[in-house]
Amino acid sequence: MAANALSAYRRVTVKVGSALLVDRERGLKRDWLASLCADVAGLSAAGAEICVVSSGAIALGRNLLGLGRRTLKLEESQAAAAVGQIALAGAWSEELDRLGLVSGQVLVTLGDTEERRRYLNARATISTLFKLGAVPVINENDTVATTEIRYGDNDRLAARVATMMQSDLLVLLSDIDGLYTAPPARDPAARFVPVVDAITPQIEAMAGEAASELSRGGMRTKLDAGKIATRAGTAMIIASGTRLSPLAAIDRGEPSTFFAPSPTPVRGYKTWIAGQLEPAGRLVIDDGAVGALRSGKSLLPAGVRAVEGGFARGDTVAVLAPDGSEIARGLVAYDAADAVRIAGLKSADIARELGYEARAAMIHRDDLVVTPALSARTQASD
Repeated sequence: MAANALSAYRRVTVKVGSALLVDRERGLKRDWLASLCADVAGLSAAGAEICVVSSGAIALGRNLLGLGRRTLKLEESQAAAAVGQIALAGAWSEELDRLGLVSGQVLVTLGDTEERRRYLNARATISTLFKLGAVPVINENDTVATTEIRYGDNDRLAARVATMMQSDLLVLLSDIDGLYTAPPARDPAARFVPVVDAITPQIEAMAGEAASELSRGGMRTKLDAGKIATRAGTAMIIASGTRLSPLAAIDRGEPSTFFAPSPTPVRGYKTWIAGQLEPAGRLVIDDGAVGALRSGKSLLPAGVRAVEGGFARGDTVAVLAPDGSEIARGLVAYDAADAVRIAGLKSADIARELGYEARAAMIHRDDLVVTPALSARTQASD
């Protein structure tokens, strides 16, 4: 990245991983946090709005409660989060206050970004914090989230926040300096990838898993985050956060991987649809329907070959091509039971099958986001 590259962005979301903030033995890494806050203050002074998605509540609470490295039960994780969140929020507040900045804590659960009304409420709160000159510090509400209703990692949460707030850039600070052609810890011949133009299946195949019990993420979740962000027009950077002043290090040209935003991003209402993390079901369609969706048409029942899941009308479902690849997401117009009954039928036959006049489309094009056709291309710098 060029010098002062980050200051060129109007709004930046920065995600901080647990392993960066918390030492297993000593707890919170206060010097590191102070250096990151100085970076945030510098970007803020240059006119950027900065939103932080901070992991670390469970890791810090684990340390404060003396729970060690063992796998925690759900209720122990929730208790650790309750203790750690107070300490974490206080540390962010203190360090930003030293630099003349006010922080605002925002705790979210999966439903706060997946349910439309709550999504809009969360966006309004964070937007108001920006207007008042505060730095939003966001984390998943681990004290109440369970396995079934959690994001599972803060990489995807950060991407969801970045797209919700229409950030120009998402920065994922991690314990690795970017994407490699293979996990470098397992493959000494792995090559660093400085620029990714599009996240293709070939790019996804390069991903590995999380390397620390303090972290729930890994390169795979970072690529998932990248797909959410870049589809909405938000650029993404994966960079090492192990050094002091990690944002300044990116501007100095230290290694990082830049993911280019889509040249045809989804906007507004469709950003919410495209960013849904867990679809309620899946529709497998035929090649003819794939072509129709690519040309901007609605998904009709005639093109549906299989229906999976127990979704309700209005839920987000994934649309799969015959080879199993996801090509779209949308808000389905039928409950799963009725979708099964009309799959493969022509529009004129739907009313006779269901016994009432119904919508012609399984998913209307206004409620549908089609994934652009991707090429297996990466761009490497000299």
